[in-house]
Amino acid sequence: MGPVTLPQRSATHRMLVPALAGLSMLVLAGCGAGPGTAVSGPSASVSASHSGDPGADSPTASPTDIPVAAAGGPSAAALMVCSKEIQEKIVQILALDAAPDNQAAWSDKLYTCAYDLPAGSLVLSVKEATAPDAAHDNFQEVQRSTAGAAPIEGLANLGFPAFQTPSSAVFVKDNFVLTVDAAGLPETLGPHQVTRAAFAYQVATTVLACWSE
Repeated sequence: MGPVTLPQRSATHRMLVPALAGLSMLVLAGCGAGPGTAVSGPSASVSASHSGDPGADSPTASPTDIPVAAAGGPSAAALMVCSKEIQEKIVQILALDAAPDNQAAWSDKLYTCAYDLPAGSLVLSVKEATAPDAAHDNFQEVQRSTAGAAPIEGLANLGFPAFQTPSSAVFVKDNFVLTVDAAGLPETLGPHQVTRAAFAYQVATTVLACWSE
């Protein structure tokens, strides 16, 4: 990827610059499954805590399993936010000693994965819509109602409608609205003192890379 110039209209845009430095690497990363991957598994409701135990009885992905969609549950694409790839990216960015525990929930077509990090909570969520137009409408509604929302523009949005706040990043792709909320974390974190905005952006673009597989 060549040099990226971001608009200088807000601090939110400037916070994206460090995250873009490693974007070409994460886009090449492999993922277990994506939105177009046909998978099947046992039907189950989703409300579980994950500690990385491969023997745990859970409909969502453990650190050693690919996401498996259950009948009536979240799609494989939504399950990706609790997958091994996302855990590994979080460990890499924050230089953690071990993969963080997470807790997943599924309600009203919203799949949520909350990561219990040493510094606080990181929450990833995917809202599933019936069609891309409905997803875009939901995205626009969320953007209008979110204080401090600033559009992510140029190469930084990877070709998708997106916005960011000082503590979150939101993208829409196909019939999915992805939100990465780092509001439960300090303003800077990890050994490199990455900002919450840059951290949320890096995690979000990792999910998008998985979805593009």
